[in-house]
Amino acid sequence: MSAMTIFPRPVSPKSALSDLWSYFRENRPHKWPLLGLSAAMTWLIIWAFIVDANTNTMPTRNQIIYVQSWDANRSDAAVILQQKMDLARREAALQKRQREMQGVADVFGIDWRAEEARNTARRKEALKQINAQLDARLAKAEEAEKSAPEVGQP
Repeated sequence: MSAMTIFPRPVSPKSALSDLWSYFRENRPHKWPLLGLSAAMTWLIIWAFIVDANTNTMPTRNQIIYVQSWDANRSDAAVILQQKMDLARREAALQKRQREMQGVADVFGIDWRAEEARNTARRKEALKQINAQLDARLAKAEEAEKSAPEVGQP
């Protein structure tokens, strides 16, 4: 088998190049804009693959991760109180972010008020249930602390 067998039978590389050259020598008004557009699209696709290949795969350097240090002897009640404070802080941050996004939606004319009312009602109900569970656990933990004998007493 020769190297020429990869092309269809009537075409040779020499005739293909001569056809391409004759196309470029002809005076066609759409020739250069289409060539530029095809080159730009090709490089856009290549660039997208390069960006996608580097997304979330490159190692992060010098990233500092802060970890809270907790007392090993803290009570269950203290843990539950911290959970309640974290939940309230998270809800406040969520509401702040939602107000920002609502401002953006207003700029673009997106109607968000009906969904916001429905989602706020759902979130309030969920928060009510979570806080009720945390309150019940807190009451149990405080009761267990009261009934437990102090360490070091006779």
